[in-house]
Amino acid sequence: MKFFWILLKVTTLTIFLILIGGFSFLYIKYPDIGKKEEIKIEHTPEQIRRGEYLVKHVAACLGCHTGDKNNLKLYNPIVKNIGAGNGKFLGLPGDFYSKNITPALTGLKNWTDTDIFYAITAGVSKDGTPLFPLMPYENYAQMDKEDIYSIIAYLRTIPPVENQVEKSKPDFPMNLIMRTIPKAPEFSQRPEPEDTVAYGKYLYTLASCDHCHTQKINGKSLEGMEHAGGFELPLSTGGKVRSTNITPDIQTGIGLWTRENFIARFKASVARAKANPDIKPGEFNSLMPWLEYAGMTDQDLGAIFAYLMSSKPVSNKIQIFEK
Repeated sequence: MKFFWILLKVTTLTIFLILIGGFSFLYIKYPDIGKKEEIKIEHTPEQIRRGEYLVKHVAACLGCHTGDKNNLKLYNPIVKNIGAGNGKFLGLPGDFYSKNITPALTGLKNWTDTDIFYAITAGVSKDGTPLFPLMPYENYAQMDKEDIYSIIAYLRTIPPVENQVEKSKPDFPMNLIMRTIPKAPEFSQRPEPEDTVAYGKYLYTLASCDHCHTQKINGKSLEGMEHAGGFELPLSTGGKVRSTNITPDIQTGIGLWTRENFIARFKASVARAKANPDIKPGEFNSLMPWLEYAGMTDQDLGAIFAYLMSSKPVSNKIQIFEK
C-alpha cells in the first residue's frame, strides 16, 4: 500500500512537471516568427493613396475594425468611429474583439512601423502576444511588401479615435494553439494586371475571400472544397448565414455568370444599402463586406472573376440563410 502511494505521488509529480515544461516551452519558443527586420516606411503620397484603396476596398480592414456598425441595416453599415475597433466576433472559441487601428493613444500611436508590419504579416502584437487568425495575417504574409507598406502609411493618416477596446480572451486550448500559428512571412511580388488570372489570385488572397468561401474544420480548409462556400456564421440578429459557392460550377456556383454580372453584383450592393432596408430580428442579413468591396475597380473585380473561373468547379448547393 505504501508503495502504491509513493508511485501515485511520483506519477502525479511527473505529470505536473511535464505539463509545466510543456507550457514553458510554448511560452518561450512560440510565437516563432524568425528574426524581425526593422521597418521604416517613407509614407509617400503614392503609398498613402495605394494604402487607402487597399484598406478601404480590397483588404476591407475598416469593416472588421469598427465596432460602431448598424446591425439592423442591410450589410451592417459603419455608423461612426471608423477603425476604432471593439467589434465583437461571434461563433469563435472565446471572446474576440477587433483592435483600434487608428493613430490614437489607445490605438497605433505608440506602435512603430515594425510593430504594425509584423502584426499584419506575422500575427504578433506589439507586446509579442499572438493574434487570433480571424485577422488574416496568413494571407497578408504572402503579399508584396510594398502593399503592406502602403497599408501602414495610410493607417497613419486616418482620424485618431480614442477607444479602449475589450481584451480578447481565447478559450482553452485555443489560447495555447494560437501561439503556434504565427510564423515568418513569405512575401511575393504583385503580378502585373495584364496577367489577369495571377493578378486576380493575388487580389483574392489579399481580400481574404477564402476565409469565408471555403469550409473549414478546426481552422483547416477542407481539401477539394476551395471557393465552394458553406462556411457558417451566426448573425447578431438571430439565425445564421453561409457563404456562397463561387466556383465555376454551372448548377451550384457562378459558372453561368459573366464578368459583367460579377462586377454588377458588387456595385448593386451600394444601391441596395442606400435604400436603407431595416433588418428585423430573425431576418436575413449578409456579413460579406459588400460595401467595402464595391469600391474596387472594375479591373480588379474582373481579375478576381477571371481567377475564380480558372478554378476547379465544385458541386455544392448552399442554403444561404437559416433561422
